Amino acid sequence: MDRPSDIIQRISRSEIFKDYEQAFSDSTELPLALRPIEIWNLAMSGKAHANPFCELMAECNRTCAACLEIQKRVTESNGTGPTSVTCFAGLCDTAVPVHLGDRVIGFLQTGQLALRKPNAQQFGKIAKQLIEWGVQIDLSKLEDAYFHSRVLTPRQYTAMIKLLEIFAKHLSIVANQIMLQEGESEPPMVRRARAYIVGHQADPIDLENVARAMHVSTFYFCKMFKKATGLTFTEYLGRVRIERAKTQLLNPNRRVSEIAYDVGFQSLTHFNRVFRQVAGQSPTEFRQSKAAKQMLR
Repeated sequence: MDRPSDIIQRISRSEIFKDYEQAFSDSTELPLALRPIEIWNLAMSGKAHANPFCELMAECNRTCAACLEIQKRVTESNGTGPTSVTCFAGLCDTAVPVHLGDRVIGFLQTGQLALRKPNAQQFGKIAKQLIEWGVQIDLSKLEDAYFHSRVLTPRQYTAMIKLLEIFAKHLSIVANQIMLQEGESEPPMVRRARAYIVGHQADPIDLENVARAMHVSTFYFCKMFKKATGLTFTEYLGRVRIERAKTQLLNPNRRVSEIAYDVGFQSLTHFNRVFRQVAGQSPTEFRQSKAAKQMLR
């Protein structure tokens, strides 16, 4: 099974992400990156609409280290929502988490923007800091780049973050669908277990049932299944059931409680909790969002 970083890489190469990245960059004139949790380079480097000031700063070891530290701070949130930080130059970066179930596997990141118009006084402070750091850089060229930084009003910035949150939820669903696909490199037992779970997902099955059907101990099954899928049996079963529930929620004549029991949940409260963990919204919100999209077609 793909690791979280592999799933993020697969999504970043998908047409849906490329189309969104293009639309986002064209409309906001800001860079956008989708990256895994692990940090190994500057997220915006080489991106369309990357801030020329930040590009110049990244060429220097001391300032590059400072930018990497900002990127690290952006992604050290608890994963419940967007996180924004401001660098020493007064430029903001924001990261929105992408989830696989309740785990954060990556971030949509944008920024390198100012929330107020750059001024000479602010640049004077930046130049002083760079001199103290011993940074060798063309200050006149840097000043020109600084004054070409993208500026958004607080209202525009809030709206931009909302767009990222909406798309991050969509990408979380895509990640979940990738995870549910069978991997050809998986052990045969895990492939059989996946098929068994899909075939019996509406039944009150548990770990012991599946391990017995695979003719192995529960300990061995847990170890192999988690290693191959990155999820426990309970987490995987929940996601299979939620994917089935999503299809049934498209039928407006079916009650949510009816769907919950039909896909295998014994409690409506449990169903609502797992659905929100997997889909990032409640079953009712999911149904309403799909209905709204149908009306706009």
